[in-house]
Amino acid sequence: MGLLSNRVSRESLKAGDHVYSWRTAYIYAHHGIYIGDNKVVHFTRRGQEVGTGTVLDVLLVSSGPARSREICPNCETSQDGHGVVISCLNCFLSGGVLYRFEYAVSPALFLAKARGGTCTLAISDEDDIVVHRAKYLLENGFGCYNVFKNNCEDFAIYCKTGLLVVDEGTIGQSGQAVSIIGGPLAAVLSTPLRLVTTNLYGMAATAVGVYCASRYAADIGMRRDVVKIQVEDLTRRLAIGLLQVVEPQISMNLAPQSTQIASQ
Repeated sequence: MGLLSNRVSRESLKAGDHVYSWRTAYIYAHHGIYIGDNKVVHFTRRGQEVGTGTVLDVLLVSSGPARSREICPNCETSQDGHGVVISCLNCFLSGGVLYRFEYAVSPALFLAKARGGTCTLAISDEDDIVVHRAKYLLENGFGCYNVFKNNCEDFAIYCKTGLLVVDEGTIGQSGQAVSIIGGPLAAVLSTPLRLVTTNLYGMAATAVGVYCASRYAADIGMRRDVVKIQVEDLTRRLAIGLLQVVEPQISMNLAPQSTQIASQ
């Protein structure tokens, strides 16, 4: 794995790998689990790679890949509408570059990555377990898509680790979501320095430090609000309502109002 890039060749892939591909202008990356035979299982919002259910989707969809109107003979559509789908590697990449998400990286390497959603401190389970989880969720679903708590990266990380965030009021496992929130948070927390210093370098260093600290603390490998849940138990809880993920309600000012997870 390189310091600046997790780019890999198709030939190096093995079943159980967590793969992803950046979309236009690096606005977001789409994640999935490679299960072998040129197939990727991934989580979508009713077939759409990413979405909030608001006007923000105009930006997100425009940054996504252009979809062919022709049906790929190598891909399968979800008949149950639960969002977990299987695609051939070509359709998953949609012309983008192939990257592999890395697990059990060192803290130094983790912090060296400027952008979240590329690696984690957490340890991956065995590849056969990962593939089993992905295939099981393909048949049974992964709950309701939520861009902050239950997105494609959350799905892939769960398949790799079996870990799930269950506390209310917190974001999920996604490093991309942490980056989205951590950047503005760093700016806000570093703002009071303007009262005691006009040194732009000092303020910038503090903002970077806050951003890195927020990413590190929120990584799935460091959090205490996670539990390991067997995939069969996960889908059972989702089916009977013991575990619920709801879509965020976003007001006209585009600020998140509520995101909930309930577990009993």
